[in-house]
Amino acid sequence: MADLEGVPGELRVDGGDDRRVGRGAEPGDAPGADLRTQLRSRLRAAVGGDVDFGVTARALTTMDASNYRRVPLGVVAPRDADDVAAVLAACREHGVPVVARGGGTSIAGQATGAGVVLDFTRHMNKIVSLEPEERTAVVQPGVVLDRLQEAAAPHGLRFGPDPSTHSRCTLGGMIGNNSCGSHSVAWGTTADNVGELSVISGRGERLRLGRGWAGAPDGLRALVDGELALLRTGFPELPRRISGYALDALLPEKGADVARAFCGSEGTLGVLTEAVVRLVEAPRARALAVLGYADEGAAADAAAGLLPFGPLTVEGMAADLVPPGTAALPKGGAWLFVETGGGSEAEARARAEAIVRAADVVDAVVVTDAAGQRTLWRIREDASGTATRMPDGTEAWPGWEDCAVPPARLGGYLRDFRGLLAQHGLRGTPYGHFGDGCIHVRIDFDLLTPEGIGRFRRFSEELADVVVAHGGSLSGEHGDGQARAELLPKMYGTEMVRLFERVKGAWDPDDLLNPGMLVRPARLDENLRFAVLPRKPVDVAFGYPHDGGDFSAAVRRCVGVAKCRTETAAGPAVMCPSFRATGEEEHSTRGRARLLHEMLAGEVVTDGWRSTEVRDALDLCLSCKGCRSDCPVGVDMATYKAEFLHHHYAGRRRPAAHYAMGWLPRWLRLAAPFAGAVNFAAAVNAALRLRPLAALAKRLGGIAPERELPRLPRETFRRWFDRRARRPGGGRTEILSSNQVAVLWPDTFTDHLSPEVGKAAVKVLEDAGRRVVLPPSGVCCGLTYVSTGQLDRARAVMRRTLDRMEPIMGGPLVVLEPSCAAALRTDLPELLHDDPRARELADSVRTLAQYLEEQAPDWQPPRLDRPVAGQTHCHQHAVLGDAAERRLREKAGLTGDLSGGCCGLAGNFGFEKGHYEVSTACAEEQLLPSVRAASDDTVLLADGFSCRTQLEQLAGRRGRHVAEVLAEALGDPGDRPERPRT
Repeated sequence: MADLEGVPGELRVDGGDDRRVGRGAEPGDAPGADLRTQLRSRLRAAVGGDVDFGVTARALTTMDASNYRRVPLGVVAPRDADDVAAVLAACREHGVPVVARGGGTSIAGQATGAGVVLDFTRHMNKIVSLEPEERTAVVQPGVVLDRLQEAAAPHGLRFGPDPSTHSRCTLGGMIGNNSCGSHSVAWGTTADNVGELSVISGRGERLRLGRGWAGAPDGLRALVDGELALLRTGFPELPRRISGYALDALLPEKGADVARAFCGSEGTLGVLTEAVVRLVEAPRARALAVLGYADEGAAADAAAGLLPFGPLTVEGMAADLVPPGTAALPKGGAWLFVETGGGSEAEARARAEAIVRAADVVDAVVVTDAAGQRTLWRIREDASGTATRMPDGTEAWPGWEDCAVPPARLGGYLRDFRGLLAQHGLRGTPYGHFGDGCIHVRIDFDLLTPEGIGRFRRFSEELADVVVAHGGSLSGEHGDGQARAELLPKMYGTEMVRLFERVKGAWDPDDLLNPGMLVRPARLDENLRFAVLPRKPVDVAFGYPHDGGDFSAAVRRCVGVAKCRTETAAGPAVMCPSFRATGEEEHSTRGRARLLHEMLAGEVVTDGWRSTEVRDALDLCLSCKGCRSDCPVGVDMATYKAEFLHHHYAGRRRPAAHYAMGWLPRWLRLAAPFAGAVNFAAAVNAALRLRPLAALAKRLGGIAPERELPRLPRETFRRWFDRRARRPGGGRTEILSSNQVAVLWPDTFTDHLSPEVGKAAVKVLEDAGRRVVLPPSGVCCGLTYVSTGQLDRARAVMRRTLDRMEPIMGGPLVVLEPSCAAALRTDLPELLHDDPRARELADSVRTLAQYLEEQAPDWQPPRLDRPVAGQTHCHQHAVLGDAAERRLREKAGLTGDLSGGCCGLAGNFGFEKGHYEVSTACAEEQLLPSVRAASDDTVLLADGFSCRTQLEQLAGRRGRHVAEVLAEALGDPGDRPERPRT
């Protein structure tokens, strides 16, 4: 294991001499390096797809969503079945294993491997055909489930199984794991919905699997015929039996369904290249009944009794997994999510209400509108990430993620499960598919110390006995992988497990395909992904208060559920705009977290903070902070990026953009004294419109040549404010009380680039009965220094700000620019975690809408009665929330919702050279289409300077801060009727 200790500006990596295949052998390490070179050359000559044996590709695929880590030799993205056959032939010749990988969301370790990883998401991701009349579709293994659902929906059809990872899991992965999802009580598992499979065996045979023996490998039928008695008695009957091979599907009375038996084989029998799947008719209308119970035991006892009503789902979760402040759920300590369908909304509602009447509940709610149902389902789906942290912040891990028992025995099983947790001093919060008796849970195992790993093993062995005693399956959805395969003899007995090994031999006699999974498995406590991380905290700049100050713990937050890999933003979600623009794993939040993990490990990424691979992956991170709120486990890649850049460039020259835009507050302050000079701003603006001068300025500043440089105003906001205050009668005089003072933060963008926003805010605040004052000059949130990783400079700026703000701290601070508000709210206390003033100032930050709602609740904004379009600033969404803004717009008669996503400019990001294409792609996702679709009388709202700049430069439209819109409607004091003011 690599032992890493952080010193300022450097990661020092020692040791690690493991030269086994796929264990991180680097060039110069024989024989691994020679093997890698030979195999790479052979594959590049034989494969039409992408062959990548580089550091980044390998680092991105060391892990899935499990506790396990294996380092591959390389990654191949095949274009077709011929490529797959070529990879298998080359790997068979060199004795290198092959692992098929879809979305990488497997939770038992089966999507990791020490040889060549096949990535089907890049090219083999097409829906080949869809036949509505036959209710079938032909898909390639890399098709994301949501893409199939979107294609089937216009025909009133859908694929029945739908795991919570439906926005990023692939059909190939679902077939490999026999995935299920929340609707399995109605439509069964993936195996129940598969018709035919095109498969290539380990020996290169192209097989077409279906019912009957025609496509089966040689020797399989003889094996089955010789073990009929064992196959008829050796498999427990329950809806979620996923463990082991489904050999009972090969019985003659079941039609010798070879395709069904192949499902759930976790890539150990053959490589899937195409599948015919069956579709089901989607209900025209749905209703969701959420039933509240006193606790999870009561909910579990009730679940099986609801099945005779024919629900589409019976999902359960407890209060431990619900974020604080969630108001959508009925009263209770645990809930069942019971969905019903019908030909009409009334029919669906009637069925849901019948279930509510029959259930003995604490409270219940029935929701029929789509938006309300999505809100509730999001709570349940996010549990897979939320469960990775206990309420006190302690880490929790998979390992016993999805055992299943007969539904009628679920309550008893859960009570025994809770008892076993208590015996071992462990904690976990079960949730999942209560109607199928399938439970998901993350447990606070200590997987970092020998003692903790020993407890993990003992608990696993004892829990396997409990599951078997209840007639259950060790896996009820996610497969056995490395997490549970070692314990299969407890469930099936040694005779059946030996039969599994013989079946594996019939399909894959060379043990080429995903060795170590299902048969002859690796031990459940080997290959743990945490073993390679440094034992001592790395020396870092940020405080990481939610991770005990430990950067490794912060990076460990990413468990791989890959919500960041969603191809389209859902609702107001922001994360992860660069992934949606590029489709590349390295530009997802998960991909960057994986690279940081490997940087800390020092085995694949060997140059620590100086890593160019990590730098390049982080380069397209917009620092939008969307992951801070949208990631179920709260990964904050913007902070990690700033931390990395701080160390990466320590003692070295930085990119020009870091000096040009990172130091923007300094440059603008230097120019401010000249702003009042006659025609100064006009002269500068005119000069920068001259192409040669503008081109030179952009080249020197590292700015994208496609960008227009912002124009300087004739007067800064602070100068206007001071000049106005000196005028006789300047400012408002009819203040109701002398202590009703609003402190307005003059952020760099408002002060120097958009003073009209500050002027408008003054007008609104004064209309609300407040006297506006500004803090002393020289204050700055440090945002641009943080976003460029100049953290020493950022801390110096922030300390100076605290010194100057200290005399006036104590009341709310109104901040107009969302990115600056977010920096004050989060970056300030996390960088200056040793200064209590930082937390005090952070807690005082309010947006304009928040301030008005709290401090002037009786003030009524002018009525505009117009629709709005535009975008909620990503930092507003991620850090500050926009509930107060929504209520303010509602009061003002501004109707409609703002789009989600990210504008793509994101401060300095969109201005930096090399980012223009990604920046515009982000804007084209939601913002620009919503603006183009807006009617002529629509108000374009964009509270962030970046969003307004992007709108102006890409759409030729002027967005406005909400303060500007309100101020314009206020008019002159004599032009408007008297309205209530505090």
